[in-house]
Amino acid sequence: MKRVLIVDDAAFMRMAIKNILVKHDFEVIDEAENGLVGLNKYKDLKPDLVTMDITMPEMTGLQSLKEIIAYDSNAKVVMVSAMGQEPMVMEAIQSGAKSFIVKPFKEDHVIKTLNNILNLS
Repeated sequence: MKRVLIVDDAAFMRMAIKNILVKHDFEVIDEAENGLVGLNKYKDLKPDLVTMDITMPEMTGLQSLKEIIAYDSNAKVVMVSAMGQEPMVMEAIQSGAKSFIVKPFKEDHVIKTLNNILNLS
């Protein structure tokens, strides 16, 4: 089973992603409400994949991504961004993110993207 950590400051967004993942046989091992908590949980839990919101308080998704990649260069992080965040998405990809999903997202696209990342390894 594929173990996923969901990092997003919006509880409803974490729930939306979790519902999609659980339905498709992913195991959501934990959730985090900002990049700092996400970084710490990554180190503790070593998930197979992380979905990471870009804009969050405390520590942004970009900062958290960079810290996670510095900690584990093989980390699989997929950024979740709102429309209009293309410059940050490009920076995230250059910083080691494997892919990105744009909100509002479609269920089949989310699953296809995550499966593609996991199957690359």
